[in-house]
Amino acid sequence: MNLVEHREGIEAGRLDMFVDGAFAFTLTLLVIGRDAVPASVDELLHMLGGIPAFAASFAIMTLFWHGHVRWRRHQLRADGRGLLLSLLLVFFALIFVYPLHMMFAGLFNAFSQGATPSEFVVNDTGKLRALYVCYGVAFTCMAGTLVLLFRHAAWCARRDGASSLPTQLGQIGWMVPAVLGLLSALLALLLPLSAPALLWSLPGWLYFLMFLIGPLTTRFRRRHGMGAVS
Repeated sequence: MNLVEHREGIEAGRLDMFVDGAFAFTLTLLVIGRDAVPASVDELLHMLGGIPAFAASFAIMTLFWHGHVRWRRHQLRADGRGLLLSLLLVFFALIFVYPLHMMFAGLFNAFSQGATPSEFVVNDTGKLRALYVCYGVAFTCMAGTLVLLFRHAAWCARRDGASSLPTQLGQIGWMVPAVLGLLSALLALLLPLSAPALLWSLPGWLYFLMFLIGPLTTRFRRRHGMGAVS
């Protein structure tokens, strides 16, 4: 390893530590109770009611963090574009954390008929539309940033004479949530406020189409003769 590669490795490690720390910080913003200490059993039970929303938000945020981890496995060297896109991902994560928590807290509160606590109560379609749009745009921005990261890694692989197939696979995997987030936001904007509740659930149900990632990536592997990848 020459001096340049050693320096780039150090810079890549420092960037990854920053990204990891930023995502860890966003998760602390989701912790039930935040900085409040329950003063009674009733308050404790009230805070514990926020576990479902926290668990769902935790899973989504760690999904994006792991996407950056997987990208680094293919892009070991540091460069300016990777740095800018990684910082952009952190920027969107710090914005996304609020609509993320509001979305799940509001939905679990509605599904449980108030049994789970939520500072944000979805009681009209106007609020629901705004929440869907904010969530969808933020979701698309984060997934789209990961698409660009994997696209850049594919370009670097081709430049260095290596196979770009694993990074193309990453692009496909993140294009699905990017498109779904955009479709959800657009659908929420197009739905009339007087539409029945069943139709207003459709922007949320769209995200369940993320299961398409599996068939699409499997088809890509078979087409190019690839085995299982990490």
